[in-house]
Amino acid sequence: MDHRAPRTSELIAALPDSFIEDQVTLGDLVKALRNRVFGLGILLFALPNIFPMPPGVPAAMGAVLMLLGGQLAMGNATIWMPQRLAQRKIQRDTLRKIAERSVPWIQKFEKLSRPRLDMFTTPGAARFVGGMVFILGLVLLLPFPFLGNIPPGAAACVLGLGLVERDGLVVAAGYVSSAIAFGITGFFTWVAWEVVVSAFDWISKTLF
Repeated sequence: MDHRAPRTSELIAALPDSFIEDQVTLGDLVKALRNRVFGLGILLFALPNIFPMPPGVPAAMGAVLMLLGGQLAMGNATIWMPQRLAQRKIQRDTLRKIAERSVPWIQKFEKLSRPRLDMFTTPGAARFVGGMVFILGLVLLLPFPFLGNIPPGAAACVLGLGLVERDGLVVAAGYVSSAIAFGITGFFTWVAWEVVVSAFDWISKTLF
């Protein structure tokens, strides 16, 4: 009999079949994660931001990430969600698609990942992860152009995977990914702003 703890990829793959209804509330998803609610929850709710999803799903995921990150940063042992957000629903088929697309990539990480560099995964260090996830969730709520949700979503995925696998090296990589995500988002936002300003200047000079 295999007594080992299930890997992250196995938990994600089994999650859609743990529900009976065709629609799953975000609150039920959080409850299903139980004692892995922070690490696995951050990973699960960040994943929809790196795949094409129905409108509204990425924004809802960003809001949940802010809650998870904020409460992890405060050192909470359990998760509180406002009722309105907890009652938001996601199709079980959508959850299954997320699992099917993400599991192969998670399995690749798992082959290299192992518990190490404890300094990045202690309860105190996890608070810093929570703060970073909160900021990434906030970024996901904003209408940034071009690459949109992908860089901050990917960074949050790496941080969540590092927490759930207790791999400090992956957590450190998550910090680096977050810095890169902020840089990419900031750069393309600046480009978009310059384009808008130039367009207004051209219109004003042409018409007036």
